[in-house]
Amino acid sequence: MSAAEMRQELAGGLIVASRTGAVGHVLFNRPEKRNAMSLAMWQGLTDALAQLAADDAVRVVVLSGAGDRAFVSGADISEFESQRASEAAIADYNRVSEGADRALWAFPKPTIAMIRGFCVGGGMGLALACDMRIAAEDARLGITAARMGLGYGVEGIRKLVDLVGPSVAAEVMFTASLFPAAEARAMGLVNRVVPVEALAATVDELAGRIAGNAPLTVTAAKAAIRPGSDVAAVEALVKACYDSADYAEGRRAFMEKRAPVFRGV
Repeated sequence: MSAAEMRQELAGGLIVASRTGAVGHVLFNRPEKRNAMSLAMWQGLTDALAQLAADDAVRVVVLSGAGDRAFVSGADISEFESQRASEAAIADYNRVSEGADRALWAFPKPTIAMIRGFCVGGGMGLALACDMRIAAEDARLGITAARMGLGYGVEGIRKLVDLVGPSVAAEVMFTASLFPAAEARAMGLVNRVVPVEALAATVDELAGRIAGNAPLTVTAAKAAIRPGSDVAAVEALVKACYDSADYAEGRRAFMEKRAPVFRGV
């Protein structure tokens, strides 16, 4: 493996973190279970995100599911009797799973959910925690908690409301429906819907375009876009852009009519 590449298997290989060039990847690698999230996978996701956040070469991260049936079909229901049957077990499960969700939401670099097939429940929560969602035409998205009697906390619901508004969020939660990709796009749940055969190329092009831009500018923009942004913290990030060598490089490249080469400093 070259210096431009990295690959790390976590949770017994069910979570794979990798990097090619400046693009990091998180693969939910359980296709026989439609990439349903086990407790070990939630912890593995947290660990994968920590590795990619610490890798200075990574400028954008793509999350995807193995196989062609699902992004993530939700939590692994077969674990519920052992992992979510008592108050103490539920608290422990929520600590790990919500910790992973928070790690993704707080991830400092741009994130893209590449969605094929089912994106349900906890999978929908993961997609909502990403900055962008690109879906194939075969995608089906929804939160089916009301069919299971599960309770959703404020953090998860708030992400949905911030994205699509209270009325659409109510439809998603109250009906527990699975929405086809085109309908999900009209509702604002996803950024784009593309043919299945074009999904990987579309996401690759988008990730490459982001990776080629000034990292400090992108980081500052992400911090400002997030609801409840700390104004002082964002202003400090903006100041860092103007103080950077990349700002000088951007000006020179513009004057010299060439593509800039940004280093994130």
